[in-house]
Amino acid sequence: MSERTFSANIIAGLVALSAALATGCIPSLGANKARDPNMEVPENFGAEAATLVGPSVATQHTWDSFFADPDLRVLIAEALKNNPELNIRLQETIIAQAEVKGRQGEYMPSVGAQVMLGAEKVGESTSQGRSDKATGSPEHMLDIGFGLKASWEVDVWGRLKMAMRAANFRYLASVESRNFVITEVVAEIARSYWDLVSLDKKLETLMSNIELQQEALKLVIAKKDAARGTELEVQRFRAEVLENQGRIYELERQRVVAENRINFLMGRFPQKIARQEGTFMAPPPSIVATGVPTELLDNRPDVRAALSSLAAAKLDTTSAKLRFYPSLSIEAGVGYESFNALHLITSPQSIAYNALGNLIAPLINRSAIEADYRSANARQLQAVFSFERTVLSAFTDVANELASLSNLAKRYERIEAQVDVLKQAVDTSIVLYQAARADYLDVLLTRRDLLSAQMELIETRKDQRQSLADMYKALGGGWKTKEESNEHR
Repeated sequence: MSERTFSANIIAGLVALSAALATGCIPSLGANKARDPNMEVPENFGAEAATLVGPSVATQHTWDSFFADPDLRVLIAEALKNNPELNIRLQETIIAQAEVKGRQGEYMPSVGAQVMLGAEKVGESTSQGRSDKATGSPEHMLDIGFGLKASWEVDVWGRLKMAMRAANFRYLASVESRNFVITEVVAEIARSYWDLVSLDKKLETLMSNIELQQEALKLVIAKKDAARGTELEVQRFRAEVLENQGRIYELERQRVVAENRINFLMGRFPQKIARQEGTFMAPPPSIVATGVPTELLDNRPDVRAALSSLAAAKLDTTSAKLRFYPSLSIEAGVGYESFNALHLITSPQSIAYNALGNLIAPLINRSAIEADYRSANARQLQAVFSFERTVLSAFTDVANELASLSNLAKRYERIEAQVDVLKQAVDTSIVLYQAARADYLDVLLTRRDLLSAQMELIETRKDQRQSLADMYKALGGGWKTKEESNEHR
């Protein structure tokens, strides 16, 4: 057996022995050992969703094709460029990407340039001192040199590679987290836009009712002048007009707040928001295809982010476990070294090199490694629970919005019918009041009921449109580009 083969066998034996010792000394995690997540979801989102056949609208439509209003599309486009939260998340993505580069650097050998300059004097009473004196060596010995120095931790067990892959999964999670913020921004811009347009519609309705109430006030005043009415009737009708005129300023205040909320989401200072209310009261889509719940795992960015975080945590746990195994590092250097600058680059006399292999296995005082291992395992369990919670939340969001859309549509039908009946009741009350067959309170209360129902009708339509935007977000819509959406089809 050659000397080289013998040395290799010795090293292999030491590695195997250290690994065996490390394996037997890995602490038990007991009942807190990490597990795989539950990936099962129901077959559909409920009885109503079971009838909605077809792919999810979130996979079939990008936000600029889902939202028909051109002014809303302009607002969303600008918000996606300038939203402060999105810009913050972009920097988090860049940080995560830099971590991947750093982990890749740890996996590769490290090479650096080295320059040495030093001096040494040994005692004359030492063997080295007497030898230097006998050979006539200088009393103060210089040490001058330069060259290259390299070090490399050999990834025997794949620990460094796992750490690099974990960093890459964290980068993917940061990308998906930003995508989820995009869905939130798109939905919030839509919600705020419909809130603003509904306030315009409420102001328009209120102003129209005030004009009608002023006409009714003139009628009451005329009846009083004709000695067919009282001052009390005039005062009650005038108070009603004043009350509704006061409501104008509250709606104006709410409208300014809604405009500024949109401006903030767009990353700009307060200014007027362009919008059109022509299509606001038009019926929204009565059927929204949700697809199947398993599509949420592929399409919801927060679910995708949780899944990437889980993969990273699992790799971190394995990487922490591998720290109990021995590590092998190699260090080497080559260059010129001499005690005399004149002879520094003389070859081969001044050429120096070295090579060293280190095999280190933790045996005593491994508390820090055990703590990291238990912490990594606990973080993996956290990631499992976080993923399951995210999936549950995603499913619940869709189920809730389905119920909202269905019930809001039925509610709108009833309130619309109520408004029609109350309009007829107002006309009837005026006719009866002029014929002295109805009290002034009948006219007053009927008009008040009509205004309340009209406002409720506008509010319900707003809720419908906002719920539609929330459904789009719940299904994971809004973050894909047209190219990505076409690929998914």
